[in-house]
Amino acid sequence: MPDAVFVEDTAVVLDEVAVMMRPGASARRLEIDSVARVLADHRPIEHVRAPGTLDGGDVLRIERTLYVGRSERTDEGGITQLREIVEQYGYRVAAVPVTGCLHLKSACSYVGSGAVLINQSWVPAEQFSDFELIDVARAEPRAANSFSVGETLVMASNFPETRARLEQSGRRVRTTDLSELQKAEAGGSCMSIVFET
Repeated sequence: MPDAVFVEDTAVVLDEVAVMMRPGASARRLEIDSVARVLADHRPIEHVRAPGTLDGGDVLRIERTLYVGRSERTDEGGITQLREIVEQYGYRVAAVPVTGCLHLKSACSYVGSGAVLINQSWVPAEQFSDFELIDVARAEPRAANSFSVGETLVMASNFPETRARLEQSGRRVRTTDLSELQKAEAGGSCMSIVFET
């Protein structure tokens, strides 16, 4: 399973439940069971079922809302199933059209304090009108894929202008070399499932 390093696509972990995805790429569906076994030690497990498809890279959580990208890998059936699962825990699901990239989180990420780092060429800004928008640098279209661990934002090291914008806005940023993984359109969030135990 050569894509298994992109573990984010297998699950969405909320405070109350872990929802196992059904990836849009059929070759990735074998990854689900092993991740579910690990997550079952920490959360009750729910599953997105056939025929719906949903990749975790299309799910951006901001507080009690899950913004879900309608992409090449995530369809309406997967979004509907996720909505049915998480609404019982008090979450809202908002579908977001995605163009020009593989997943929603390639186009935007929540960077805390009411702000979204965004590439407005790939996702409509009006979907995030309640937030401060921090645009990625024009020469760094893939810079929006980041994630937070505590108060620290983690992103790829080859986006210096976008990093500077984030630091100027008062955010603490750590970078790492992701150049090999970026060949598969990966960013920092792709290799992570971050949650509190």
